[in-house]
Amino acid sequence: MGGQRKTASRNPPFKIILGSSSKARKQILAEMGFEFTVVTADIDEKGIRREKPEDLVIALADAKADAIIQKLLTGENSLEEDIMATLLITSDTVVVHQGTIREKPTSKEQAREYIKGYSGGNAAVVGSVMVTNLKTGKRCGGWESAEVYFHEIPDEVIDAVIDEGVTFNVAGGLMLEHPLTLPFVDAVVGSTDTVMGLSKALTEKLLLEAL
Repeated sequence: MGGQRKTASRNPPFKIILGSSSKARKQILAEMGFEFTVVTADIDEKGIRREKPEDLVIALADAKADAIIQKLLTGENSLEEDIMATLLITSDTVVVHQGTIREKPTSKEQAREYIKGYSGGNAAVVGSVMVTNLKTGKRCGGWESAEVYFHEIPDEVIDAVIDEGVTFNVAGGLMLEHPLTLPFVDAVVGSTDTVMGLSKALTEKLLLEAL
């Protein structure tokens, strides 16, 4: 894997745009050895509904890609003139707890309810990755899931995490890598980067497919 990743990302013959302002996604893409610019999509995520979490994250990543392309076309930077292919990466993540899809919590009460629900239990994380080749219009997408198992999380830890405000920016209020919650993670079945918002293996595969 290591060798393959290096060849794919050393002086790549393409540019990358990450369609997300997520700190975790930026960190993951940087860890993969890619340089990229960030362009965000302003879409009404609540306006897009699907019954299955897998369908929802794909639909949202699709909508984000469409919105960003629209933004780039109306902006100063014309896409056509570029000789190099530009690959746009969009993604979305939801948490599924006891059969219910959870997106970003909208209040402290909801965030508390979410995190208390994971305490001593488990949750599934479903994340999509969509790669659009802006030169050819080719779009490749997929999703991955992972399960996170938790020890009991004390109330004071839940309160401290919520007061910090970071839970409102993540799906299901679930921040695996947060120093306060990390000690209470019992096990992750699947890849940690899927839980954090961007599967490295899936991203690598789709970048190559989209070229």
